[in-house]
Amino acid sequence: MAQPIAQAPLIRTSIPMTQTLILYGIPNCDTVKAARLWLRGHAVPHEFHDFKKQGVPTLELDQWLEHLGWERVLNRQGTTWRSLDEATRSRAVDVAGVRGLLLAHPSLIKRPITRWPDGQLSLGFLAADWQAMLAAAST
Repeated sequence: MAQPIAQAPLIRTSIPMTQTLILYGIPNCDTVKAARLWLRGHAVPHEFHDFKKQGVPTLELDQWLEHLGWERVLNRQGTTWRSLDEATRSRAVDVAGVRGLLLAHPSLIKRPITRWPDGQLSLGFLAADWQAMLAAAST
């Protein structure tokens, strides 16, 4: 089983609050599977946005790139990155180049990206961090 991506500190943003936690990713990613299982096991209401079926939401992508940073959102560890030719990979030098790559190849987005009901964003999944986030939200 793949190691979970270390969750970045939660980023406070000016992104509006939502009613429900939204988990963005692809269903066959081990880290996404673990996050979804954890959410179900803790009875956390959530929506899952599947990049493969629903595409990459462009407005959200722009927010992720701005608030999380393109260097962190781009997954250079996966098979999709390794399968790209050098000319395509060379486009990953700035936000505009990375944005185009992520729209063309959604599997290049590190997963999961989570939008919490209070508007915060997180990248990756670590159960202890998510437990702390839920505990803070309930106080």
